[in-house]
Amino acid sequence: MRYKQFKGHDVSTLGLGGLRFPTAPSDPNTIDRIEGQKVVDTAISCGINCFDTAHSYQNEDSERFLGEALSKYPRDSYYLSTKFYVEYSDDIEATFEAQLKRCQTDYFDFYMLHCLDENTITAYMDKKHDYLGYLLRQKEKGRIRNIGFSSHAAPETLKRFLDWHDQFDMALIQLNYLDWIMLEARRQYEILVEHGIPVWVMEPMKGGSLSTLNKEAAAVLKAVAPKRSLSSWGFQFLQGLSEVQVVLSGMSTVSQVMENAAIFDACNPLNNQERAALSRAAAIFMETMGVPCTSCRYCCSACPADLDIPLLIKGYNEQKISGSTWKIANLSEAKSPTTCLSCGSCVKRCPQKIDIPQVMKRFSMEMEV
Repeated sequence: MRYKQFKGHDVSTLGLGGLRFPTAPSDPNTIDRIEGQKVVDTAISCGINCFDTAHSYQNEDSERFLGEALSKYPRDSYYLSTKFYVEYSDDIEATFEAQLKRCQTDYFDFYMLHCLDENTITAYMDKKHDYLGYLLRQKEKGRIRNIGFSSHAAPETLKRFLDWHDQFDMALIQLNYLDWIMLEARRQYEILVEHGIPVWVMEPMKGGSLSTLNKEAAAVLKAVAPKRSLSSWGFQFLQGLSEVQVVLSGMSTVSQVMENAAIFDACNPLNNQERAALSRAAAIFMETMGVPCTSCRYCCSACPADLDIPLLIKGYNEQKISGSTWKIANLSEAKSPTTCLSCGSCVKRCPQKIDIPQVMKRFSMEMEV
């Protein structure tokens, strides 16, 4: 396992995310202790020393399980991260004290404000609750070693948050080779680098979709490296980003841990040929699963319904690939695709020759399901 220095500490470049531990067949909010312990033990035996959870994961059972699973190991042999999510509870003091007990620890190595986005930014910046002030006081007491935040925010929201306070020790963002463009992860990464904030990564496989792709996209990568897993391409893409400190992967099985850990035993960023192949595969995947919109916005001025067409297409793509749209900034405030008049004025302006009215029709049908 490779490690990177963080304030004099060696932190594994691969971390174990606590959202996808194996669960009981009858209850998705109860973690299977026997199988989950195997995952944690394997992670540690492979050199992983960074573990991440949150009180909203499995209705607090992820924290409870990690506290139990890690209790057999010396506290100074691993780094533990958890989060406060304002939409799960607005009482940070009660939440924090309960988290310490569930995790069976008297301090957290990393503690984050969870899920910064357009819906939560106002709450996290609220002077009355002073959530950041509370965390800073816990840091002074040694109960938190490092303060950060996780983010699904659009670049402009992320910038606004860092203009308010940029003395965070780290930040966790959704970053993978598909979202590098599709969800503007590249700009988010650049903003954090500009502020000198170490980058942690979540969703490196976009919820598993990049570990399978589709037949056509997978064939492009297999032609270049027949024996390599599809997951390895996503991880090696991230290894090429110098400011990425830790990649968190939600691993559910022992075999997943062993396979992913082996990739992080060395740093093998993609070469030029491989990057070109990955770009081709991503484009083919998007052609099959989504719509290749470049957000040029030429279509918008031609739309008599005044739709934000690129934003709606972004929502459609995310719905097709991940099954949800909540990570798309401002989508909930936008006019619905059902407002489309199917007049075709937009198509005449589109350099990509996208059948936009048909996309709006399909998106409307997806939203009704």
